Amino acid sequence: MGNFFKRHFKIITAMIAVLLFIQIPVTYAANLSDLKSKQQQVEQQKKELNSQINQKSSAIKSNESKQKQLLAQIDKLIDQISKTNQEIKQVENEIGQANQEIAALKEKIEALQKKIDERNALLEERARALQANGSVSFLDVLLGANSFVDFIDRFSAVNTLIDADRQIIREQKEDQKQLEDQKVVLENTKRKLEEKQNQLKNLKASLDSQKQEKNKLIAELEKEQQKLLSEKKLLEKQYSEYLEISQDLENQIAELQRQQLSKAQSSGNLPVSSSGFMKPTNGVLTSGYGWRNLGYGPEFHYGVDLANRAGTPVLASADGVVTYASALSTYGNVIMVTHNINGQIYTTLYAHLRAFNVGVGDVVKQGQQIGEMGATGRATGPHLHFEVHIGTWRGQKAGVQNPLNYISL
Repeated sequence: MGNFFKRHFKIITAMIAVLLFIQIPVTYAANLSDLKSKQQQVEQQKKELNSQINQKSSAIKSNESKQKQLLAQIDKLIDQISKTNQEIKQVENEIGQANQEIAALKEKIEALQKKIDERNALLEERARALQANGSVSFLDVLLGANSFVDFIDRFSAVNTLIDADRQIIREQKEDQKQLEDQKVVLENTKRKLEEKQNQLKNLKASLDSQKQEKNKLIAELEKEQQKLLSEKKLLEKQYSEYLEISQDLENQIAELQRQQLSKAQSSGNLPVSSSGFMKPTNGVLTSGYGWRNLGYGPEFHYGVDLANRAGTPVLASADGVVTYASALSTYGNVIMVTHNINGQIYTTLYAHLRAFNVGVGDVVKQGQQIGEMGATGRATGPHLHFEVHIGTWRGQKAGVQNPLNYISL
């Protein structure tokens, strides 16, 4: 909640600042000093807004990354849930098959037990008959025999019949035991299958719960993403408004420079030269005129960059009068010199300076030191950014020329 209010407090503060600039027209600025002061404030606001926009962009990118990770995890969970459902179905089929086999065994056991019971009843009946008749039956068998051999044959026949019955009973009991053992095995198998079924159902419930939780996180991230996009859009709108204010200030600075140039011309302070331009500093060309990409998107480079160590002298490229000497947007510290060469008005711009050696209104000679090389403004290292414009400076695009058409390296 605290972060929420902090974010919105910054946005509201930026909006109030924009409104204040809009409500106090920059045309009320009395002089170049006022314009410079306001421009510095605007550039600071632009810098802060740009930083906030970058933070929002980073947060949006991070949010998108989290959503992608969660979606990948959800896809994995869906696959696991599908696989678990298939395993549950397979186990249920196996349990059903085991139940059928157990039921069939039960029927066999019952049928076999019935036969055993019937055979036991028959044997018991025979045993009771033999016991009731006792020796009489034995004597009958003995006395009824025609000979001793006949007696042995009769006695063996009775014993054989009894032994046969007993063998059948033993085999039936063995079959019954085997069926009982099979039934125990099947019941154990069924129990294990049921345990596995329960484990799979618990796993599925856990997977479903995880999926619901991740869907909830996705919904929260999507809501946060909408808020971030909305806040970024608002910041970009504010930045656009500051750009318009900045452009208005640049136009007014250019107008004041034109007025100063007009005064210089009318008073004879603007020297007339026919010698052309010279290289403004001792440095290596690191970036030419035209389109380039420094890692944050393509941009048009309106001059040339000459790199050397900080403090390297920066020289006036031609005779002229200083019409600007102050900070200017991403250029950092800037000097502008206006020239009259063979009747044509030019303005040269020297940016990213560490120090000034001249001020507005000073008349300078070609080769005179006007400043020192530095890395102020948007710069990755000490260098001089040098531009040539036809006419007075009215912004980057107005009358801009390729400096290499005017100087030799």
